[in-house]
Amino acid sequence: MIAKYKHNKIARRVMTILAVVASALIQAFVIQTFIRPSNLLSGGFTGVAILIDNIASLFGGGFSVSLGMLVLNIPVAILCSKSISVRFTFYSLMQVFLSSIFLAVCRFQPMFDDAMLNVIFGGFLYGLGISIALRGNASTGGTDFIALYVSNKTGKSIWEYVFAGNVVLLCIFGSIFGWIYAGYSILFQFISTRTISAFHHRYERVTLQITTTKAEEIIKAYIAHYRHGISCVEAIGGYSHKKMYLLHTVVSSYEVSDIVALMGSVDSHVIINAIKTENFYGSFYQAPIR
Repeated sequence: MIAKYKHNKIARRVMTILAVVASALIQAFVIQTFIRPSNLLSGGFTGVAILIDNIASLFGGGFSVSLGMLVLNIPVAILCSKSISVRFTFYSLMQVFLSSIFLAVCRFQPMFDDAMLNVIFGGFLYGLGISIALRGNASTGGTDFIALYVSNKTGKSIWEYVFAGNVVLLCIFGSIFGWIYAGYSILFQFISTRTISAFHHRYERVTLQITTTKAEEIIKAYIAHYRHGISCVEAIGGYSHKKMYLLHTVVSSYEVSDIVALMGSVDSHVIINAIKTENFYGSFYQAPIR
């Protein structure tokens, strides 16, 4: 079992790197294919870098968006690294660095002349890119660091508040460059935020109801790997009339697949019912981002 989990740990690191590369490529693709052709503004520090570049262009100058992404992200990454974890911060900065490189070297062509199509497809893909990074245990930096820092402290998702903050940024953009572009950009950001909420469920909780004949072995393996409480009651199988046990625990949604695999490795006949938990009262251990 130990060898299996070491192998899974290596596999997760590989998946993180792949997620970071894919996320960075999608981000660069969206900026060049959808955002710039329609004069849109994304949220977060990438949006700030684009806004500075647009303002500089009004005075006949320019500002490197790729360089700006790095300059703006590094200080926040250092401040949040102690709470979020150095490993997570490293992979997130890798994503920002790769995005900067892809923006500098790749030349993606616009797909649509219609602004609304750019908003819809660009917003979805931009949110998908962020979701891929988050699912791979990384992020796209910037306001993601702040959102994850607060969420990890409170145990609640705050992406809606991030959207509200981005709206303020977009209003500044609109007052300078025109409200029609700000309106499209706010819609772009809304679609992006909803996409993230649809795919990122780290702070959702799930109740697991486990039926097994090997309660002691499963409980021992479970508490060795997780810091959640688990209760156990004796039961009688309605069909077999054999003695069995019902286990009950509440976990974070992102842990479910690993817990099911762990319990299945102990008892190949275990039955697990996963139920989405709408409300939970009491202490709950939220694992830090690693």
